[in-house]
Amino acid sequence: MEQKTITLNNGVEMPLLGYGVYQVSPDEAERCVADALSVGYRMIDTAQIYQNEAGVGSAVKKSGLSRDEVFIVDKIWISNFEGDAPKHSLDESLRLLGTDYIDLMLIHQPFGDRYNAYRALEDALKEGKVRAIGVSNFYPDHLIDLCHFTDIVPAVNQVETHVLTQRIEERRYMDELGVKLMSWGPLAEASSELLNNETLLTIGATHGKTVAQVAMRYLLQRGIIIIPKSTRKERMEQNFQLFDFTLTESEMQEILKLDTGHSFVMPSHHDPEVTKMFMGFAPRKGR
Repeated sequence: MEQKTITLNNGVEMPLLGYGVYQVSPDEAERCVADALSVGYRMIDTAQIYQNEAGVGSAVKKSGLSRDEVFIVDKIWISNFEGDAPKHSLDESLRLLGTDYIDLMLIHQPFGDRYNAYRALEDALKEGKVRAIGVSNFYPDHLIDLCHFTDIVPAVNQVETHVLTQRIEERRYMDELGVKLMSWGPLAEASSELLNNETLLTIGATHGKTVAQVAMRYLLQRGIIIIPKSTRKERMEQNFQLFDFTLTESEMQEILKLDTGHSFVMPSHHDPEVTKMFMGFAPRKGR
């Protein structure tokens, strides 16, 4: 049977396919996560900034599944990076989720006092509050720099990744460091450029699969962790049906050619305007 999990650099087993709750409202989160768990998803990805941790925790608790059957991913937001804020915010996330531990905790952005936030995660790992730690939206230079000044190599880097933005060069550096690539936006946020792509349509017809299923299957076959999101249960079911077909090597090579070599949804984190936007969330010092 095909492997449906991936082993992180500290030995923790993580599902390759999960359910993401980005842009799922706090009011809808419990229902959506309950539906996802009933479909078969066993990984849920949330974040402090999404403001739906309580709904995620409630759905997991009411699901009838034991805590160790559900892999929870969470992220510390940039406003909680300084001083003791990372520790306190992590404790608050644990409270909202209604759990004693989080399976994978990430720092959400490569801005602000990210070193302080990451060291707080290292402490949380040693204390057993998290099982693995990592980062999100880190470019190779961010990642190399962080690894040089911290003790524990991130287990995961969650970045925009899909067939139009494949992170080929970035992944080379992640592989060198032993960091697994986790995709947010595996469907480029339902971009028409992706969903109407002729190459994907042709390959999908060959396998009796949708464009979305082909696009996500490609990522899975490259060992990339994915967290598709939908608020509709029937779409959750479609997104879950990715392990009953295999793309051929020639099909993989055709999809490789779709890579644009740049971000498609999120502007570059090296763009000064993007930095200015994120600084609006960070505490301001000195003036």
